[in-house]
Amino acid sequence: MDLSHWLTFFVAAWAISISPGPGAVAAMSAGLNHGFKRGYFTVFGLVMGIWTQLLVVSVGLGALVEASNTAFLIVKWAGVVYLVWLGIAQWRAAPGPLVAQDADAPLMRRREMVLRGWMINAVNPKGTVFMLAVVPQFLLLDQALLPQYLLIGATLSFTDLVVMAAYAAMAARLLSALRNPSHIRAMNRTFGSLFVLAGTLLALFKGAAH
Repeated sequence: MDLSHWLTFFVAAWAISISPGPGAVAAMSAGLNHGFKRGYFTVFGLVMGIWTQLLVVSVGLGALVEASNTAFLIVKWAGVVYLVWLGIAQWRAAPGPLVAQDADAPLMRRREMVLRGWMINAVNPKGTVFMLAVVPQFLLLDQALLPQYLLIGATLSFTDLVVMAAYAAMAARLLSALRNPSHIRAMNRTFGSLFVLAGTLLALFKGAAH
C-alpha cells in the first residue's frame, strides 16, 4: 500500500471510528458506569475484536482473490452500496437514547471489560460485513497482501484507541445531550451523511481492482 492509499484509508478510519455503533456505545457505557481509567479497558477489548474481524475478513478475501477477480469486484461494489445504505438508515433512525447510566451496575473486573469489548466487536456479524465493505476498497492486489492487512489493522487500532478514549472520557459530560431527541436526531443525520459520503468517495476511489 503506497502513501496515497494509506492517507485515504487513514481519513476513512477516523470516520469509521467516530461514527456511533456498538463499540462507541460500549465505550460510553463503560466510562459512565466505571470511570475513564477502568472503563478504558473495554477499548482494549474492542481493538482486539477489530483484529479478530480483520483476520476473518482477510482469509475470506484471500480465497476470493484466488477464485476470481470478478467476484472480488462484486464484493467491492457491494461494500459501497452497504455503506450508502448504512448512511440512509442512520439518517432515518429514531432519536432514542444511545446509552444510559446505571448507578447500581456492579464494578466489573478489568479482564471482564476486555472480554466484553472483544465480544462486542469480534462476534458481531455486522462488524464483519462492515469490515468486508471497507477493506477491499484499499487493497492493491498486485502487492503483498499481508503487509497491507497489518497496516490496515494498525491504523484502525490507533484511531479506535483515540476515538473511544474520547467517547469514554466525555460520556458523563455529554449524557444530557445524548438523551435529548433533537440532539440525537441531528447526530444521526450527521453521521448518516458521513456514511453516504464515504460510500460515494469509495465508489470513485481507484483502489483494489484497478
